[in-house]
Amino acid sequence: MDTSKEIKEQKQYINKVKEINKEKPLYYHILTMGCQLNENDSEKLCGMLEQMGYTKSENQTKADIVLFNTCCVRENAEERLFGKLGELKKLKEEKGIIIAIGGCMMQEKHITDKIKQSYPFVDILFGTHTLHKFPEDLYKVLVEKRKQEDIIDIDGEIYEGLPIKRESKFKASVTIMNGCNNFCSYCIVPYVRGIERSRAPKDIIDEVEDLAKKGYKEITLLGQNVNSYLRVEREKNIQFEEYRGINSFATLLKTINEIDGIERIRFISPHPKDFTDDVIDAIAKCEKVCKLVHLPLQSGNTKILKEMNRKYTKEQYLELVEKMKKTIPNLTLSTDIIVGFPGETEEEFEDTLDVVRKVNFEQVYMFIYSRRVGTPGDRMQNQIPEEIKHKRFDKLKELVESQIAQNNQKYVRTNQKILVEGTSKNNQKMLTGRTDSNKVVVFEGEQKLIGTIQNIQIVSEHMWYLKGEIMREYSKLKETF
Repeated sequence: MDTSKEIKEQKQYINKVKEINKEKPLYYHILTMGCQLNENDSEKLCGMLEQMGYTKSENQTKADIVLFNTCCVRENAEERLFGKLGELKKLKEEKGIIIAIGGCMMQEKHITDKIKQSYPFVDILFGTHTLHKFPEDLYKVLVEKRKQEDIIDIDGEIYEGLPIKRESKFKASVTIMNGCNNFCSYCIVPYVRGIERSRAPKDIIDEVEDLAKKGYKEITLLGQNVNSYLRVEREKNIQFEEYRGINSFATLLKTINEIDGIERIRFISPHPKDFTDDVIDAIAKCEKVCKLVHLPLQSGNTKILKEMNRKYTKEQYLELVEKMKKTIPNLTLSTDIIVGFPGETEEEFEDTLDVVRKVNFEQVYMFIYSRRVGTPGDRMQNQIPEEIKHKRFDKLKELVESQIAQNNQKYVRTNQKILVEGTSKNNQKMLTGRTDSNKVVVFEGEQKLIGTIQNIQIVSEHMWYLKGEIMREYSKLKETF
């Protein structure tokens, strides 16, 4: 579907709001919850707001618009949103600020019903499929003085050409697909993001090449199930414009790997079932693709995996790990694990610990199972008591941290290429960056090094970060910003 007409119309609304705001010092405050896809959406919202004459402020009391981009994967996101709305009630009464809420949570009817009933002062509600219409919604609030609810239940189109205000000048995320077809029984994402829709190869390459021309060094390819890029289109014989031979995730990686200026390529989040041989081969052979691969496990027990609808067994997962380790040089792995899925016994939880011991992950993102309304997992009768969930979580955490401490030792006295990201949050006199394997490294250096690739010798490890020193004799200062 050609969406250019819709984007042109929204740009007209951007200009209308800009005219209304002319010569007014107006500010917006945005809070982003959830994954990097949400962060990428927020960059587009920021781009639209800034073209409409608003300036970003970290202080919500200074803002004329407060915008929440929500996530519904974890229950605490709901609590956080409602707490923030409670804080804004007085500000709304005093200043008449505009309050807008978008994102995944707005695709859940029980949430929007609660907002309309308990927080009637909210001005705009918009969903994941109508983000592009935010300028129109804002214009109607400003001119017509009435609330806007812009949420559709059908799967939205992919809209190209939206303004974007990126947080970084040298790292960027690039969405390559939206939605998910996996329907894991614990996950609400397919219900709120819709089914898989891949962006056209040319649109992705154009975006990455534009980033490279602007001096960006690292890109992260985003999707709910990123390594199934164009799979649905191929399986259903849906026509798409093949560009530079791109017809799969593997060929996309290879093409981006050839773009001058881009020095690092990352991707999240993949699915183990879609790590086909051509994808593994592309990771191995593309020198710019980072050799840290995120391989979500969720559970190490085959029975629980089946009930999660994960489509692989414990044994298949371990076989995949071995294949990847044999094929990809210097491979490191990260993963996601859910503790306390309904019906999980102590023995089944031990299977998860067994996989963690065998794989020896570089990073583990651990989650206590959270019931999500509308998912099969929420309707399961054998829910695990919170006390047991927390005990298992603590046991997993202890194992993971012991492995991290051990893994960190291998970095000491090695040389690592680091993309310098900025100053350390904990010490403004130190710079910080990440290794290919996503390890945080802090070191002394001048501000002009931010945005460059530096050779760093690791001198010590400190559990959650490594300490390094610039290798002066090898350091080559690249373009700064």
